[in-house]
Amino acid sequence: MTTAHFTLDADEIARARALLGPVKSRQRVWPVLAAAACLAVSALAFATAMILAPPLVSQHLAKGVCR
Repeated sequence: MTTAHFTLDADEIARARALLGPVKSRQRVWPVLAAAACLAVSALAFATAMILAPPLVSQHLAKGVCR
């Protein structure tokens, strides 16, 4: 029986197995969610202030106009 000749390099196979291994570090999601929540709350606060604020009147109405 003849032995098969492999053209694959053992070092390259070890590198590929290391790359396919488990992820060593993961990024945290909480800071991103906290920043998004803060921006959402501030946008809602500004929208509420714009709706509830009284309109600005720069000119007074004449006495005879409103009856």
